[in-house]
Amino acid sequence: MRGPDNAFYLSMTDLHIYAQKEGLRKTEWERPQEPYGWGNNRALILMKSYDLIHWTHALVHISQLFPDFGDVGAAWAPETIYDAEKKKMMVYFTTRQKGGHNYMVYAYANDAYTTLETLPQRLFTYPVADKSTIDGDITKVGDKYHLYYVAHDNPGGLRHAVSEKINSGYQYDPKKVDPETVMCEAPTMFRRLGTNSYVLMYDVFGATPNNMGFSETTDFVTYKNLGRFNDPGSVMKATNFSGPKHGAVMHLTGDELQRLKSYFTAK
Repeated sequence: MRGPDNAFYLSMTDLHIYAQKEGLRKTEWERPQEPYGWGNNRALILMKSYDLIHWTHALVHISQLFPDFGDVGAAWAPETIYDAEKKKMMVYFTTRQKGGHNYMVYAYANDAYTTLETLPQRLFTYPVADKSTIDGDITKVGDKYHLYYVAHDNPGGLRHAVSEKINSGYQYDPKKVDPETVMCEAPTMFRRLGTNSYVLMYDVFGATPNNMGFSETTDFVTYKNLGRFNDPGSVMKATNFSGPKHGAVMHLTGDELQRLKSYFTAK
């Protein structure tokens, strides 16, 4: 994301699901799966840049930084949004204790974007206690915050919650908002420049091969299915990649685009 200082902020999980296969780790996960669950990990990666070429890089060990999270089972799908009231970058991500149910939390980063300064707090409480919620994405539109996330419920898929506050007060809505008949996750929303239309993009990992799906809305109540990349009849096209995962969209200026083209063409 682009911050108010015109810097770019990138947050990632350090989860590597193929680490054993690629010879980077002797075990499938960092810790045994039985107590800590599938895909267990303990850290986030925070990166900051002013030109999208040169980046700072910080590994943030949640379990070491916060004793209350010493038994953290997951630190997944982090995203960042600027909290104008606190004048801080708010990092929110999916977590759990050991192999328990997943839920979403938030914490505030320092100005250098190299660590988290506050204890992670729950962002949203799903009304069914034994169902996991993952992959939150927050977009501010007007004076409201729109949270899209994945509910491991029946039906599964994407849900939408709205609040007037950035870090609390999100109202549960049981409606499934994606049109997919197979599993999807990792929602992210972007606005079509010069319009009041917003596009919700999501990872359709249940498709073979996996693909990205898209739905468009202007009222955050009704959604138009735009299809998937390169599907027959879809307006969404992919020209130089395949099998995308957990994507995001950010707008660039013409000068920024040209700078990146010049840099990577020279490589």
